[in-house]
Amino acid sequence: MTSSFSCVCAAAGLIAALCAAVIGAADPVPKAESRQKRFTDFDAQAKDLLAKMSLEEKVGQMCQPDQSALKDPADVEKYFLGSVLSGGGSGPKNKDDYNLKGWTDLVDNYQKHALKTRLGIPLLYGVDAVHGHNNIPGAVIFPHNIGMGCTGDAELVEKCARVTAEEVRATGINWNFSPCVAVPRDIRWGRTYEGYSEDPEVVKSLGAAAVRGFQGDKLSDRLSVLTCAKHYLGDGGTAFGSIKRKDLPGLDQGDTRCDEATLRRVHLPGYVTTVNDGVGTVMPSYSSWNGVKLTGDKHLLTDVLKKELGFEGFVISDYNAIDHLDKDYKKCVEKAINAGIDMVMLTDKYPVFCKDLQELVKEEKVPLARIDDAVTRILRVKLALGLLDKERSPLADRALHKSFGSAEHRAVARQAVQKSLVLLKNEKKTLPLPKSAARIHVAGVGADDLGIQCGGWTTSWQGSPGNHVPGGTTILTAIKNTASRDTEVTFSKNGTGADGADVGVVVIGEKPYAEWEGDSADLRLPKDQLETLANMKKAGIPLVVILLTGRPVILGDVLDQSDALVAAWLPGSEGQGVADVLFGDKKPTGKLSHSWPRSVSQLPLNAGDAKYDPLFKFGFGLVY
Repeated sequence: MTSSFSCVCAAAGLIAALCAAVIGAADPVPKAESRQKRFTDFDAQAKDLLAKMSLEEKVGQMCQPDQSALKDPADVEKYFLGSVLSGGGSGPKNKDDYNLKGWTDLVDNYQKHALKTRLGIPLLYGVDAVHGHNNIPGAVIFPHNIGMGCTGDAELVEKCARVTAEEVRATGINWNFSPCVAVPRDIRWGRTYEGYSEDPEVVKSLGAAAVRGFQGDKLSDRLSVLTCAKHYLGDGGTAFGSIKRKDLPGLDQGDTRCDEATLRRVHLPGYVTTVNDGVGTVMPSYSSWNGVKLTGDKHLLTDVLKKELGFEGFVISDYNAIDHLDKDYKKCVEKAINAGIDMVMLTDKYPVFCKDLQELVKEEKVPLARIDDAVTRILRVKLALGLLDKERSPLADRALHKSFGSAEHRAVARQAVQKSLVLLKNEKKTLPLPKSAARIHVAGVGADDLGIQCGGWTTSWQGSPGNHVPGGTTILTAIKNTASRDTEVTFSKNGTGADGADVGVVVIGEKPYAEWEGDSADLRLPKDQLETLANMKKAGIPLVVILLTGRPVILGDVLDQSDALVAAWLPGSEGQGVADVLFGDKKPTGKLSHSWPRSVSQLPLNAGDAKYDPLFKFGFGLVY
């Protein structure tokens, strides 16, 4: 698929050209020829079905509760719900069912309730599979997007998305809230790792590749999954301190303060390319643009996204995001729907939402035409997915369980890890490590901990330390697998006991976090991790430091204390990919997708800024 803005030139020139093209266009952006039918090609069928629907049934299609908030699974029938989701950590209530079969049973059960409604319209079931099917034990977990951005490899991103789509479909889920096409401009943001890069050019390329991977050549294929470009628009540009959490200045859900030309130049390109590549849904951000909540911004949602960019899918709000629009919930519903929200993601307010929206239509505060437009958009997407095809079942294809977490899938993730690592320092040719070393001492809390290695959005929303990722390989295990049989590999979490080793490997970094919990004012590594490095340094041996982080962190003395330094980001379940590079079986090829600051006082720091003086520049990466 070629973007309507494609050209071959230097990055700066390309951004300028994109800016001029997008800002200057008075007519809708021309759409690239799709490999599948346009969503509007399904309008005749959608409108035939729409004509049979009552207002109550139409409103139900616009409502998406989290399954954990449903009072009764039969409420899917009672309210004619069009969609259900599992938010982070929202899965089977019984711990014994928190597995592949249990998840599949859960989703199929809700789908069966939808099929019992008068018109039998199947559910869209949504999940945040942001780096693999990360809610399900045994799934393959890929590097978070910041690492994928360092690969610079659109074909690999597409390949990883294809594997994820297959594992998502194995559970009966047909909608993935991914990819995130934010352009993080201040790495203090807790969602930095969800974005590919500070550079819009990287984001627009890799975001479109992810859509192609998830949705495949045809959405109706049994291995394809509906995608969602998020979080529209400018969520990566919020100003530090524009929102407070626990009386601390933050960025997540804050305010992006810039003119429209800047908003378009920096933050819009990823939506241009994903829309051109047929993305089926778009999710507005919790954040604001110049004080206006994106969830209620009609200009950006309707005029720009739907009319100018020609987006034919539907707009889904973020989790309870409409609640932020007004103190009166009914007014929140009115503002959101009239602004262009087509489906509302919420928790226990679903009965109130359905009642309020029906009343608003009857009171003529929300036009029936707006309801019909929203439902048509939802139905056309369901038709494109093949959900209304009477010749096929919307239930899970359990034959796909055989390949879930398979060696073939893990090999793709391992390749992604190999290509995502960025070598920042390599004095005295410390790397690659000799496989024949007599003894390698490994240390650090991240060395033998898959929870830290994977980061947030893994098994639960915020993620957590611990080896709770079945099938994964820790970095310590990978080192043991790769060194020779004669090499002694020893380990201490705090870095003691390294005396006499030939080389030390220290794996340190950030503890798992997601979203606003991850906002950081200083980006310093935890004190205990620095003490681990100091303990290793006392042994007087060459030191390789591996950083497990969701963003560049303030290194302080870490750079001087290390002989080799590797940014491994949050590599996911396949730690063997890290060892492949450490021992030279694969050469480091990753390049920084973000500038690396010397100190927090430099932030926000982006290539092209007048005072651009990073510790490591955007695009930096050593080789050997």
